[in-house]
Amino acid sequence: MRGINPATGEYLKEHPDHSAEEVISIIDQTHETWLSWKNTGFAQRSKLMHQAARILRENKAEYALLMTNEMGKVISGAWAEIEKCAWVCDFYADNAQAFLADELVETNASKSFITYEPMGIVLAVMPWNFPFWQVFRFAAPALMAGNAGVLKHASNVPGCALAIEDVFRKAGFPDHLFRTLMIPAQAVEPVIANQHVRAVTLTGSEAAGMQVASLAGRELKKTVLELGGSDPYIVLDDANIDICVETAAEARMINTGQSCIAAKRFIVVESRAAEFVEKLARIMSNMIIGDPLLEETQVGPMARLDLRDELHTQVRSTLAAGGRLVVGGNPMQGPGAYYESTVVADVQPGMSLYHEETFGPVAAIIPVRDTEAAVRVANDSDFGLGGSIWTQNVELGESLARRIESGAVFVNGMTISDPRLPFGGIKRSGYGRELSYFGIREFVNIKSIWIA
Repeated sequence: MRGINPATGEYLKEHPDHSAEEVISIIDQTHETWLSWKNTGFAQRSKLMHQAARILRENKAEYALLMTNEMGKVISGAWAEIEKCAWVCDFYADNAQAFLADELVETNASKSFITYEPMGIVLAVMPWNFPFWQVFRFAAPALMAGNAGVLKHASNVPGCALAIEDVFRKAGFPDHLFRTLMIPAQAVEPVIANQHVRAVTLTGSEAAGMQVASLAGRELKKTVLELGGSDPYIVLDDANIDICVETAAEARMINTGQSCIAAKRFIVVESRAAEFVEKLARIMSNMIIGDPLLEETQVGPMARLDLRDELHTQVRSTLAAGGRLVVGGNPMQGPGAYYESTVVADVQPGMSLYHEETFGPVAAIIPVRDTEAAVRVANDSDFGLGGSIWTQNVELGESLARRIESGAVFVNGMTISDPRLPFGGIKRSGYGRELSYFGIREFVNIKSIWIA
């Protein structure tokens, strides 16, 4: 595997693929390690997971630079991502034992209770956009629950994949408890079929989710899927427009717009639409685009040229169908996969930006007549991952949040992932949950024990 620096187009260090025989050997070694690991106590697991958090913080600059070079993340965002990974390690180190404590249940037995036991090896198929965070939000709870992990990471972030494996090794975890498989996508099928792999978690595209879920279903193995999103950002007529727009720009442009839970469809009541469009376009067009290694850079390159081409096709298609270009709308000249910060207004049903997930620095503005129309448009999507509602009537905001079809809704705030809250979607955004106590219970055997 060999990545390409998306800011310069230069080839990065090449990492050899594992052969089919090497993959089997790695899985066998991981299984043998798990047979001992599953019997360790929470105190030992917690100690090692806290050490993983320390390793991350001590080497933050190195890991951040690796992310920036491999997928173009702006360096300030890369530093923040490493800090968040350390947070999730500490969170599960502190809370796993309580989350998985036995639960007494009143029955006709003298004693009956529910216990949570590890399953074995969990295969993680992970994407490039948050190359450390996506992995740690699975790995921290999985290992704390007594499982083992094997990682098939995106092909353009091989250095990140190997670095994550090394974090756990440096922290003192058993050498083969968490391993990276350097394999192409077509080599995932036999890994899923391997008898020692007990479950699969995937974050990625709909197509990848359907393929992995189908393969895992054939093998009767549990899956958790976190797929695409086209999150609504609803702006009602009483919203504090200045705060709302500032947050909207951040919510759209985080990670250069390459986030599943980035705000993508800005659903604005007509009475505030002109003001919202003008202010959002001004903020986005003034954001600093450039070298992702510079601290002042706010928007970096997209991760790959082909992804930029796909985004540009969506923009041109929408404009051809009647959308109005406010600012941007073109690939940037020169080396790297840069795309202009773009705002497209008057987006309507039938247009690409209305229906499809947009993974890049493009905001689609959808004007609506009133609050009820805003809810209808928000739910008029194949996706259901996150969303935001902006109103000074908090009671109304809570009421509307209950009506939005998604895994999370934030009222007067930007949708984020937080270790304390369950994360995941519905509809074509996937199923299952990560984070919180829900996430650590996804890959355990929930066993009932009844004693006469």
